[in-house]
Amino acid sequence: MTIRSVAIIGLGLLGGSIGLAIRERASDIVTTGYDSDPAVRDAARQRGLVQSACESAGEAVSSADLVVLCVPVGAMEQAARDLSAALPANAIISDVGSSKKSVLDALMTALPDHVVIPAHPVAGTEQSGPDAGFATLFAERWCILTPPANADDAAVSSLSQFWARLGAKVEIMDAEHHDLVLAVTSHIPHLIAFTIVGTASDLEDVTRSEVIKYSAGGFRDFTRIAASDPVMWRDVFLNNKGAVLEMLGRFTEDLTAMQRAIRSGDGDALHDLFSRTRAIRREVIDQGQDDEKPDFGREH
Repeated sequence: MTIRSVAIIGLGLLGGSIGLAIRERASDIVTTGYDSDPAVRDAARQRGLVQSACESAGEAVSSADLVVLCVPVGAMEQAARDLSAALPANAIISDVGSSKKSVLDALMTALPDHVVIPAHPVAGTEQSGPDAGFATLFAERWCILTPPANADDAAVSSLSQFWARLGAKVEIMDAEHHDLVLAVTSHIPHLIAFTIVGTASDLEDVTRSEVIKYSAGGFRDFTRIAASDPVMWRDVFLNNKGAVLEMLGRFTEDLTAMQRAIRSGDGDALHDLFSRTRAIRREVIDQGQDDEKPDFGREH
């Protein structure tokens, strides 16, 4: 199966970045797109996110070999139903959502007679909207495919090759295992960031202006994560509830152990944890998943 045309539904950060990456790295692929917001469609035309920004989802997908749904995970099923009547019989249906079991179930319910292969490019920023996308977002980042057990091998191979052309490294994983892994690596860190920034804003003995004015690197970096799209993350937590609660329970136990160590003056326990976590940071850098330059390589 050769992917010659791609329809992108949702033209924000991820959808726009897919379109720009195709334009830069796979210019032989024809792109169409749709977003429910007319202003986003206009911005997509101005930036050239896709070759044709259509006025309906059906129009966008009518000749597509691959349809990528770039909408919040809670909206996947309805988005799929909205385009089902116009969908070519052999088109591959995929997505970019951060939780996969709920998306797989939703898409197979909405499109039982079509090829469904969910995907999660593990890449993004705290920005959102059609102006946030850029062509190199997926370069050297992982894209995890979570095909159902009966998925067509040729379709899985085609989707893998598509993401590789955009610069991603592709991994294939069971949807439930993906959700557990991402609960640890993405969802819980975001939940902690949302919570600690919310705690700081609610403090009565420290003014909001002081929190902002004296933010050192740690809190500042929490605010970057906490600035992420609220609709997207609301849906992620509601749709990956089981894995998030399981990992949150484990985190709570570990946090309680740290409270005991601090209260009892157990410096050895604290030093051991901090040494292990420092080593993990080194491994993240060594695998090219972050920059070791000061301030995370940010330019000011």
